Amino acid sequence: MNITKIESHRAIGYLCAIAATAIWSGNIIVARGLNTSIEPVSLAFWRWVVAVVCVLPFGLKAIIVEWKAIKRHIIYLLITAVFGVTLFNTLIYKAGQTTSAINLSLISLTFPVFVIVASRLCLNETITTKKVCGIAVVLFGILMLLTGGDFDKLRHLNLASGDGWMLLAAMSFAIYSLLLKFKPKELSVWSMQLSTFALGLLILTPAYLWTSHGQPNTSWEPTTLLSVIYIGVCASLVAFTMWNQAIINIGPVPSGMLYYSLPLFSGGLAFVFLDEPIGLIHLESALLIIAGIMLANSRRTRFWRGEQA
Repeated sequence: MNITKIESHRAIGYLCAIAATAIWSGNIIVARGLNTSIEPVSLAFWRWVVAVVCVLPFGLKAIIVEWKAIKRHIIYLLITAVFGVTLFNTLIYKAGQTTSAINLSLISLTFPVFVIVASRLCLNETITTKKVCGIAVVLFGILMLLTGGDFDKLRHLNLASGDGWMLLAAMSFAIYSLLLKFKPKELSVWSMQLSTFALGLLILTPAYLWTSHGQPNTSWEPTTLLSVIYIGVCASLVAFTMWNQAIINIGPVPSGMLYYSLPLFSGGLAFVFLDEPIGLIHLESALLIIAGIMLANSRRTRFWRGEQA
C-alpha cells in the first residue's frame, strides 16, 4: 500500500470517528430528554429492535455466507455484543434518569483511560509516565465537575447515581472498542454488525420482559417514536458501522482522541433542545478531562516524515 493510499485510508478512519461521535452526541440528548417518558431498558430494547430490522437487508446475506465463521467465533461475538450492545447504551439511558446531558458527555470521555488500563491488563502494554499523569488530570477534572469546583464537598458528597452509571458505560465502551481490535478477518462488516446487534438484543430481551412486567405501557408520543427511530437508525446502524471502520483504519486510541469532541456536540444540543445551562465549571472540567486524556495518549510525531519518534 503506497503512501497516498495509506493517508486516504487513515483520513477515512478519522472522518468515520468524527461522524460517529457527532451522531452519538444526539444519543446523550435522547438519554436525558426521554428520562421520564420510557424506562432505560425499554428504550435500549426498542433501539436495538429498530437497528436489527434496519441492518437485516445489508447483513442477512453476509450471515448466510459466513455462517461457519460466525459459529467458530460465537464466543467473541457474544462478549462483544454484551459490552457494545447490551450494556453500553442501557447504562447511558439509566444514567440519563438522574444526571445532566453535559455530565453524561463529560464523564463518557473517560473511556480512553479505561482503554489504557485494559490494554495493560489484557495486552501487557506499557503504561508510561505520560499516561499516569494524564489519568491523574482526568480524575481531577471529573472531581471538579462533580463537586462544582468546591472540593470541600468531597467530605459530604452525595453523587448522582447517574454519574456512576455513566462511568460503567464508559468502561463498557472501552472494552468494546478494545475487542474490535481482535475482529476476525473472516467476518465482514455487515455480518459483524448484524450478529452483534442480534445477539445483544437477545441477551437484553429477558431484562426487558422483567422490567416491563407490571409497568404502565410506554406512551408512544411523536417525540418518543422519532427519538427511538433516530437512535435505532443513526446512533446504532450508522454510528456503530462508522466507529467500527474507524477502529479498523486508525485503531482505538486515535479514534478515542476524536471522541473527545463529544461534549462540543452534546453540550450545544443540550443547550438548544433541553435548555441546560453551560457554566464555567463545565468548560473548565471539560478542558481538564480533554487535556488529561490527550496527555495520556500523546506521542511525539514527526509529521513531515510520517514517523513516530
